[in-house]
Amino acid sequence: MRNSLLRRRGQTVSRSPFILCVAAVVVWAGSGPFFEFSETWQLVINSGTTIITFLMVFLIQNTQNGDGAAVQTKLDEIKGTRSTASPV
Repeated sequence: MRNSLLRRRGQTVSRSPFILCVAAVVVWAGSGPFFEFSETWQLVINSGTTIITFLMVFLIQNTQNGDGAAVQTKLDEIKGTRSTASPV
């Protein structure tokens, strides 16, 4: 039951940002006629996507560094157990 709950929680978390981004694009596109599709209107979405992309690079790098450290720790533990075992 706990695994099922965690799996559903993970799916909810991963869908939420996507739904938020789709909603932002729909609102932006819907506001086009109000702003007469001006350059400023286009600049809003261009600036927003650039900032989000910039932040995502650091988020992904941070996640990969954490994953790499966890894998290295696990490998060190395995190596430590094998070195204390009797030689084959």
